[in-house]
This record gives sequence, C-alpha cells and structure tokens, in this order.
Amino acid sequence: MTIFQAAVLAVIQGVTEFLPISSSAHLALTPWLLGWEDQGLTFDIALHFGTLCAVALYFFRDWVQLTAQAFGIAYSPDPLLANNRHLLWWLAAASVPVGVAGLTLKDYAETTLRNPWVIGSMLIGVGLLMGYADRIGKRVKRFDSLTFGDAMAIGAAQALAVIPGTSRSGITITAGMFRHLDRAAAAHFSFLLSTPAVAAAAAKAFLELRESGGVPAAMVAPFVTGIVMSAVTGIVVIAFLLRFLRTNTLQGFVIYRVIFGIMVIALAFFRGPA
Repeated sequence: MTIFQAAVLAVIQGVTEFLPISSSAHLALTPWLLGWEDQGLTFDIALHFGTLCAVALYFFRDWVQLTAQAFGIAYSPDPLLANNRHLLWWLAAASVPVGVAGLTLKDYAETTLRNPWVIGSMLIGVGLLMGYADRIGKRVKRFDSLTFGDAMAIGAAQALAVIPGTSRSGITITAGMFRHLDRAAAAHFSFLLSTPAVAAAAAKAFLELRESGGVPAAMVAPFVTGIVMSAVTGIVVIAFLLRFLRTNTLQGFVIYRVIFGIMVIALAFFRGPA
C-alpha cells in the first residue's frame, strides 16, 4: 500500500464513519472500483484506531463528566449531561447488543455479507428508513431528556451496524429520531455510544495483529498515515454534523444513500461481485 492509498482510504473512513452514509460500504467498494488490493487487517486496525481517537478527543470533556457523575464526583460543566447522571451506565448497557452481534456475526459479516448486493440493499433500505424517521419524528426531546428506554432502543439498533452498508451513525441517529429526540441530540448520543464499540473493535484487532507478528515494516508509514488522517478528518466531520443538524434535515444524506445504493447494485450487476 502506498502513502497516497492510505491517505485516501483514511479520509474516506473519517468522513463516512461519522456521516450517516456507511464507512464499511465506501471502504469495501473503493479498492474494488479503483483496482487496489484489499487493505487487509493491519490497515483496518489503523482506521479503527483513528476513528477511536476522533471520538475520544472530541468528546473528552463529556467522558470526564460522565465518569465523574457516575461515581458521585461533583463535576458538571455541561448542564445537559448533568441532568443524566446515570448516562455512563446507560451507555454501557446500550453497548451490549452490538457486542453480542459483533461476536456472533463477525465472520459472517466479513465474508458472506461483504458483497455489493447486500451493501447496496442496506444503503437504500436504511436510507429510506432514516428519511421516514426524519419526517415523522416529533423532535421534542433534547439530550437532557433522553431516557434509559431511549438508550436501549438506540443500542439495539446499533447491533445492525455489523451488516455492511448499514452505517453505525445512520442507524443509531434513525433510532433516536424514532424515539423523538431532536436531530442534534440523536447524533450526540450516537457518537458517544459508538466509542465503546469502536474501542472494543480496535482492542480486539490489536490483539489479533500482535498474535500475527505486529505491523510489517513496509506498512509502518501507511499505518501511521491511516491513524492520523482518519482521526483529523473524523474530528472535523463530527463538529460539522453536530452543527449541521441543529438547523438542517437528513434528507440530503437519504438521497445520497439511495443513489449510491442503486449505483452499487448496478455496478455489481454489470461488473460481477467484488
């Protein structure tokens, strides 16, 4: 892998992981469309770690406050978080479904389900569902109104993200809107909820990499490039989306998903499986 290829894939990861358009779809299809070799486990680890750095750095103060509140420490600079003093435990409970789904379906998701027909169908299906939720959601709940039931419903939806083409942020923001959270609150909770899942995936991948002998010398530069570029891009995209959703709908992302999904299925039909 060249530095250029690493940079391109890292930017794609940073953008598509946090926008509701599916990073797995874009990362699976980019090498296929450009004729590159699959990036492999080592580079996937770099992208996972870069994504983790993005959410951990951007929401660092949130996590400090959530942890302090959970253990009864008086530290509440954000009043919205202060009204959910048990939110850390809710996030832990809501992370269980995706953990179970990941352990159960990981091999299946990385083989049988990692094909353009499934990816294209999920892009379209989840996109239409997101558009429907965006239209009917009452958006009467702010972040400080989020309940334990809301957290678990969104956590259950996150389990679907193991299917390529779904989009972790897309399905969790959609679930939040079905629970009548406003768009920005749904996105905020989605990003916080993604942190434990991404951290667990990165830790597991690092263990697998260690067992396989570590990062090959030829991959050190692409590995570092992948971490840095995906982290920086991810932070910028998180900030953008949280601001964007305060005053805008998700309909543009819905249209993008449907068009992209149709293109993926059409390409699969004419070019054959990836």
